Amino acid sequence: MFRFRCLALAALIPAAALSFGLSATLAQTPSPAPAASASPSPAPSASPSPAASASPAPVATPSPAASASPSPATSSPATSSPATSSSPAASASPSPAAPPPAAAANPAPVQTADPFGQEATLEPKKVVMVKGTANWDSAFDTLVDAFKALNTLLDKQGIKHAGNSMIVYTSTDDTGFTFLAEIPVEQDPKNLPKDMSIGKSPEGKALKFVHRGSYDNMDNTYEAITNHLDDKKLEAKDTFIEEYLTDPLKTAEDKLVINVFVPLK
Repeated sequence: MFRFRCLALAALIPAAALSFGLSATLAQTPSPAPAASASPSPAPSASPSPAASASPAPVATPSPAASASPSPATSSPATSSPATSSSPAASASPSPAAPPPAAAANPAPVQTADPFGQEATLEPKKVVMVKGTANWDSAFDTLVDAFKALNTLLDKQGIKHAGNSMIVYTSTDDTGFTFLAEIPVEQDPKNLPKDMSIGKSPEGKALKFVHRGSYDNMDNTYEAITNHLDDKKLEAKDTFIEEYLTDPLKTAEDKLVINVFVPLK
């Protein structure tokens, strides 16, 4: 896999972030344990029961005579004193308020985690493509120029994209690489230049990885991909695909989001 990205560096920040996200999730899981909030619940339930039993007594006494109502009224303060004593027990309820923040914190790492080495099946799509070669020093600029040429052709003919732009690397060496820039379409463009053609995108089983950041920093991602394949003892084909979830023509380079698909033998 090193020949796919000859400038690969050592350490992958996304992989470290993923492991950190998992450790953070494990660190937060004990917080629901204090959900022994069953202890506060009996205290409030015990105190309301006398209050509830006292309330029926006043209701029954007013019916015989209006004069009897004052006496329960005087007795009600006596019964209300236990109710006031229960209010401190109710004030202890802030302790159960601690679990909600812990519960809210748990989903966050799950939502932000990107797939790494996820099994995927690529479905073939009709694409308009252009062949090209690039040096590693100016790789991203060359890829952007290829996408610009394809977009210019499609815009002139009023043809819309039917999917995300892709780069398929066909070969690499120490100085550069050859590639196919592809854009999915639903109709065939006309009057294609010699270096452009209509074809199908790659298909079959692959592993999916996600890269966030600049194209130059993808060396770290490919280094991590290489390590993953070595650990799992998997063998990749002599090609790989980058699917640009963000438009490289309109997105700042350090804000790119790219799916990397590695077809397996």
